[in-house]
Amino acid sequence: MIKKLTLILSLFLISCSAKIDKDKLHLLNGYWEIKEVTFVDGAKKEYSINSTVDYIKLNSLSGFRKKVDPKFNGTFETSNDAEAFFIRISNDSIFMKYTNDSNIWEEVLTSLDEKSFSVKNSEGVTYRYNRFEPINITP
Repeated sequence: MIKKLTLILSLFLISCSAKIDKDKLHLLNGYWEIKEVTFVDGAKKEYSINSTVDYIKLNSLSGFRKKVDPKFNGTFETSNDAEAFFIRISNDSIFMKYTNDSNIWEEVLTSLDEKSFSVKNSEGVTYRYNRFEPINITP
């Protein structure tokens, strides 16, 4: 019963979110760091420092997202851990659909601008990201 109520509440919240202009999807390209997670019960977890950031590359309606480690000289250390995704648009909502060998999941894009974006997963958890500002310390 609680699971069904949570799903209904999540769908309601998703349907009430502001419409994202699909012409602005190119703003997802770049480096992002997680700033806050808001759970279904309203509890929040804030991230003031991140050891990794997400790099998103979107070309048309498909792309990938991968974790990268920023270095103090302004470069990034990367690995081959990219998660492929594609954009699905349904009922004025924009979804980022991920598929890997063991799982398929979607997140709905709830906000997007030049400096931040937010997504909500099927459990109703919202993730807010800010554009990454590198710290460049050169000798």
